[in-house]
Amino acid sequence: MNWTLLILDLLIGVAVGALLVLIFRQRRDQEIIRRAEAQADEIRRRAETEVKSRIQAVEAEGRERLNSERLRLEQEAQRVREALEQETNRSRQNLERELSRAREDLERERQDLRESRDELKRERDKIESTEERLNRRGEQQDARALKLDDIEQRLNDRSELLKTRAAELEERSLNLDKQLHEIAQLSREQATEIILSRLDHELEREKAVRIRAELEKADAEAKRKSFNIVAQAIQRSASEVSAAISVSVVPIPSDNMKGRIIGREGRNIRAFESLTGVDLIIDDTPEAVLLSSFNPIRREVAKIALEELVTDGRIHPARIEEVVQKAQQEMQGYIREKGEEAALEANIVGLKPGMLQLLGRMHFRTSYGQNVLKHSVQVAHLTGLIATELELDPTLARRAGLLHDIGKSIDREIEGTHTEIGANLGRRFGEPKEVIDAIAHHHDLDLAETLFPIVVQAADAISAARPGARRESLESYLKRLEGLETIATSFPGVEKSYAIQAGREIRIIVEPHKVDDASAVLLARDIANRIEQDMEYPGQVQVTVVREARAVEYAR
Repeated sequence: MNWTLLILDLLIGVAVGALLVLIFRQRRDQEIIRRAEAQADEIRRRAETEVKSRIQAVEAEGRERLNSERLRLEQEAQRVREALEQETNRSRQNLERELSRAREDLERERQDLRESRDELKRERDKIESTEERLNRRGEQQDARALKLDDIEQRLNDRSELLKTRAAELEERSLNLDKQLHEIAQLSREQATEIILSRLDHELEREKAVRIRAELEKADAEAKRKSFNIVAQAIQRSASEVSAAISVSVVPIPSDNMKGRIIGREGRNIRAFESLTGVDLIIDDTPEAVLLSSFNPIRREVAKIALEELVTDGRIHPARIEEVVQKAQQEMQGYIREKGEEAALEANIVGLKPGMLQLLGRMHFRTSYGQNVLKHSVQVAHLTGLIATELELDPTLARRAGLLHDIGKSIDREIEGTHTEIGANLGRRFGEPKEVIDAIAHHHDLDLAETLFPIVVQAADAISAARPGARRESLESYLKRLEGLETIATSFPGVEKSYAIQAGREIRIIVEPHKVDDASAVLLARDIANRIEQDMEYPGQVQVTVVREARAVEYAR
């Protein structure tokens, strides 16, 4: 503040000094004019005197000289006035410039002062908020400490009570042993052996019953908490496969570009994320940024837009909006081209533009690591071959094979299974009833009205089961099924075991006279634990124990 006042006083002093100089120069110029005018009057008087004395001889010469002198004096006076005016104007302009600069400097100082006050206010608010949060946390810690002290006291009381009861039970056990020895006339070792054998049998049954009850209770509790647990697990962890299908890496020329992408106070990155619906992650990865989204089409649009922005170098909200719109238009054209290429490769003609657009969207969809569009083209070729052998229409079969998973193009955007969505799309675009039947019922052949769903299901299974199609070779798949059956049959009481549902379920047939209903629950639990310890498998494996008692008699 003192520096500001000092600068202001200095500027005012400079302005006053310039004003005084201007006034001094004006007075000096006026004095020069006054002297010139006095001198002119004196010369005029002399000339008049000479004219009167030599009026006859030099009238013409005196008159000429007088006129010449007057003209010279007038010109001199005019030059003095013009010089004075120019000097005055220059002094005035200099003074105005000095005052203007002084005002600008003062305004900048005021602006800096206002910003300093705002920053100080923000820091003060932040400190007050932090202090309030720390006070609340301290109160919570105090309450928690009081609760822990109370719990510790209750646990100590309970421990003393348990010690007392243990002493009473020990004394009662000694008395019972003595009475048992007197009544049964058996030695301690014989009585112990008899009791333990009976106790083992009773405990085995009791354990099975209790485990079954606890499992039912745990299942009920798990159903209640499953949504929260799954949501937290999804939030806190992400597998490599998830990252691979949800993250794209965009290279940038240098790390300095990251600041330009973020923009002033983050306005560029906020505009980009709101326009594309994709999270833009800028971390310590050298010369690269990450685009994260489970929607592959949005992620690809964002990637195209960001690459063009980085190449162009002009990054601001208006430019971002323009580039994103352009990338969306390019993506629509790319999707349509992919749909047309797939239809051409499958030798299908007559598909409407809307259906081709949906078909192209499947290029960005995967199922167990298999590209859905390529899978559909393979199914189309296979259905054509199978239909030819069965003397069905191969063109119609290829059309059904190509469109059997068309519902997967938008199943993440609307409710319903991909078969229901695909059938509705087929009706909307006027597909033949055989194609709609194949789309709707290739997973539920009981409702099929034609042979085309059966052909499509067979081709679908062939394409999906092809080694390497879905990230698992045939050899490892068979080895996993054999391992499941081997583990199940190694337990006593198991008669047969079958691995079904592509290894997602193991069904176990037990001998009914060796395994009762309560023990079946314990057996299923032990087999599931053994599978978890000894095997590696995707997803989960359901263990089903089947106990069936049959009575067979023949009437003769």
